[in-house]
Formats: sequence, structure tokens, C-alpha cells
Amino acid sequence: MRLLPRSLFGRLTLILVAGLVVAQLLSLGLTLRERSRLLHRFDSQRWAQHVADTVRLMEALPSGERGRVTRVLSRPRLRVLLRARRYPESHGRAMPDDLSGLSQTLHDVLAPRPTAVMRVPPDAPGLPAGRGDSDDRQLILTQVGLADGQWLLFLFRPPPLLPGHPLRLVVSSGALLAALLVLGVIAVRWVTRPLRILEHAAEALGHDIARDPLPEKGPLEMRHATRAFNSMQARLRESLELRDRFLAAVSHELKTPLTRLRLRVEMLPDAQLQARFSRDLDDMESMISASLDFVRGTYGHEATRQIDVLALVDSLVEDETSVGHRVSRSGAPRAHYPGRPQALRRCLENLVGNAIKYGGSARIVIEDGPDALVLRVLDEGPGMPPAELQRVFEPFYRVEISRSRDWGGTGLGLGIARNIARLHGGDLDLRNRPRGGLEAILTLPRRADAGTATRS
Repeated sequence: MRLLPRSLFGRLTLILVAGLVVAQLLSLGLTLRERSRLLHRFDSQRWAQHVADTVRLMEALPSGERGRVTRVLSRPRLRVLLRARRYPESHGRAMPDDLSGLSQTLHDVLAPRPTAVMRVPPDAPGLPAGRGDSDDRQLILTQVGLADGQWLLFLFRPPPLLPGHPLRLVVSSGALLAALLVLGVIAVRWVTRPLRILEHAAEALGHDIARDPLPEKGPLEMRHATRAFNSMQARLRESLELRDRFLAAVSHELKTPLTRLRLRVEMLPDAQLQARFSRDLDDMESMISASLDFVRGTYGHEATRQIDVLALVDSLVEDETSVGHRVSRSGAPRAHYPGRPQALRRCLENLVGNAIKYGGSARIVIEDGPDALVLRVLDEGPGMPPAELQRVFEPFYRVEISRSRDWGGTGLGLGIARNIARLHGGDLDLRNRPRGGLEAILTLPRRADAGTATRS
């Protein structure tokens, strides 16, 4: 199972998303922790001030009035009590850490009066039961010694705990994270877009060397890469043009001695010898033409246009049947195909010619789908050893039966056909049919970037 995305865009997006999520979670955690600390400090100061105000009020009142005032100050969650002595600490729990701040604040505000803060259970002895609440949460007991020796007790029942993660803070943090993620993905897409353009241009370069140079724009690094790509394309084009000129010169120079040889053959008095020489010259000329076509790339500079594949196949079938060959067609394409018509006809002619030569007949089956146009050429011959199915595409390689002069062939027809298929962004494969015979499968993709949508 692949955990990391394969594309640069996916990996950059993953890094960005992971970094933003971790940073936002850490920020949210620190914010909640600081919020909790500040709220606790604020509550401690407020409670200490309330206790201090009540203590000063009690000390200013006569002893007989204090009991009535404590009843007035008491509330459902707060009981104010007067005691002659300090409530024993053995009935409560030791002061926890969350009350240490409150205890210190009370000591600072009420010094030198003695103070104590503890937690006690709801049924602690010597204390009244709470009113208006039936839960069993522990109470907070704060007691302060008055100047005349009495002790003032504050018995407080805390309200239900508030959520540790406030909804508004969590929602705002989530909205901020979502906005950052959207902007991050847009930024990564914007940064990696020139790389995708360069990738598509490199893929299309193999099909159309004469395509327009890429515009040099974007970040400085992408401009340098685009400039290097355009320079490479220009050098390749110059190299291919030099090769074409060389091949044209070679072809012209080879035809001159061949023509002289034909004239001399015509002057031979022996008819049988003349026929043998003529056949050798025909083979030589055929091999030279096929070799030049193979090296030249075969129709690589032909313009692309919409091809009526059905009309092309039917014309080929008609041409073959008119000379007595058994060739048929079944199926039809759904739409025209953008490609190089002469090159595609040459490819089909090679496949049909092989099927007729080695199988006695050819049947062309057209299958069209949303992703690819498939043309199958079937014959009824002996087939081919599995080990030879790929080797026959190599230049000048021929299966043993075709090495006989009776069969002829240069060993370049299938190689040229595959080159034409790949020129269109597709491929050509061979396989033996289950009931005998060979099947050549020509696959032509219909996607927009198949390499044939632009003109050379």
C-alpha cells in the first residue's frame, strides 16, 4: 500500500496540510491552556475579593447582627456561616493544586487574618447540606478568622464544569484552518502548474518535434528549465533536419547506380540471367526504400487532421479485393480520429499485407470506445512462436519462413507499423489466436494529449 502520493503536487499538498493541521492544533492547545489559566486566576481574584469584602462587613457589624447578615448573603450554591472555632481540617481533603492559587490570593488580601481553603464532601459533619442541587460534587470550604476570634465559613458548591474546548474558539480555529488549507492548495497548484506544462510538452515532443517553443514565464527556476527545454528541442530539430537532408542525398545517390545497373541488365543477352539480376535489383531497391522510411521515422512531418477511419479502411479493402485478395471488414468507428492519414494507411497496408502473405486472407475488425480506437487485423495462417512475437518488430529481423526468397520481405514492415502507432500515441502488438492464426492489435488512444492533436 502506497502511503505517499506519487505526484509532486500531492506530496507538497500533504506536507502543507500536515504542517498546518499540526500548527493549528498546537496553537489551539496553547490557547486553551492559557485561557484556562487566566480564567482560573480571574475567578480566584474575584472570589478572594468577595470573601474580603464580606469579612470587612462582618467585622464592622455588632456580633448580634452577624447571624442575620449571613442568612441574607447565603444563596443556593453559597452558604455563609459563623462558627466559634475553626472547622477541623481532618473532615476535609488536603488542599489540591487547583486551590493553591486561591489560598495564596486570600492570604495576600486578608493578611494577617488566618485563612484556609479545602474541599469537603456534601455530607461532611458539622456543615449544612446544600440546597437546590442533588449532585455529589465536593464543596469548596473557605474559612477566615475574624478579629474577635470567630470564624467565617464560605461553603460553595461549584457549578457544572464548562466544556474544556469552547465551541466558538474551536469553530473559529477550524474556519481559519480551512481557509489556510484552501489557500495552500491553490498556492501549490499555482506553483506546480508550470511543471505540468513542461511535462506535457516533453511527452508531446516525441510525437511533434516541430511544435512551438514553450513560453518562458513563471518563477526564475522554471524559466531556466523552459529555456533549456526549448534549446534542447531546437537542437533536436536541427539534428533531424540534418538527418533528413543526409538521407535524401543518400537516396538520390543510391538511385543513380541502381538506374545504371538496370540499363546494363537490359543489355544482357541471356533472358534468364537478366530476370535474376532484375529480381535482385528490385529486392535491393525495396530494401533501400524501406530502410530509409524506417530511419526517417515514416511520415513524421505529415500534418494531423480528422480521419474518416471507416472510409480509409474500406478503400484499403477495396484495393486489395480488386487484385484478388481475400480481405474483409467488420465494425465501425463512432467518430473521426485525429491523426496522420497517409501514415495510418501505410501502417494498415503493412499489417494487411503480412496477413495476406502468411495467412492467405485478412479480416479487419474495428472497435471504438471512449478511450481508444482499436483496429484488429486477423489472418488464418500458422501463427508465430511466442518467443518471436516481440522480436519481429526489431529492424531486419524475420521469422525463418520469411527468409526464403519465395516469401520476400525486408524485416522492416512491422517495425514501421509500430513506429506509426507510437507516433499517434498508441501501440501495436501481436498475439496468436486460440483457434489458429495471428492477430495484430493496433491501439490508437482518443485522449486529447495523445500527441496527434497538433500540427507539425
